[in-house]
Amino acid sequence: MGLTPIPDHSPAAVVRRQYLASAAGDLTALRETLAPDVEWTEMAGFPLAGTYRTPTGVTTNVMEKLAQDWTDWTAHDDTYITEGENVVVLARYTATHKSTAKPLNARVVHHFTVRSGLIVRFEQFVDTALVREAATPDGP
Repeated sequence: MGLTPIPDHSPAAVVRRQYLASAAGDLTALRETLAPDVEWTEMAGFPLAGTYRTPTGVTTNVMEKLAQDWTDWTAHDDTYITEGENVVVLARYTATHKSTAKPLNARVVHHFTVRSGLIVRFEQFVDTALVREAATPDGP
């Protein structure tokens, strides 16, 4: 009989699972990392700016909308800074906008708060001008 590994509920491990689920397009697994009362904030100036609540609210209003407008939207997480329930991740967004065919390659910082093995809060920091540039058609 094999042993089933016990999932790591440390804040960094929970955040990592969220990135892996997002990259795989597994919205069910992504929702499983989010608290029922999650607050997910996309920064002002970002196309999806605002605060979204509930796991389904986050995936419907953020991940599904990104997939509608961008090809291969990926957040590449590379550096984790943790202190207690706080996890700050230095990452990079890459994608290609579907209507302009312009690529996006922008550094980003994400701040997560994880409690009891679930993400309760997320805040995004990104150079929104780079995102807008990729989404804006060239002039006539």
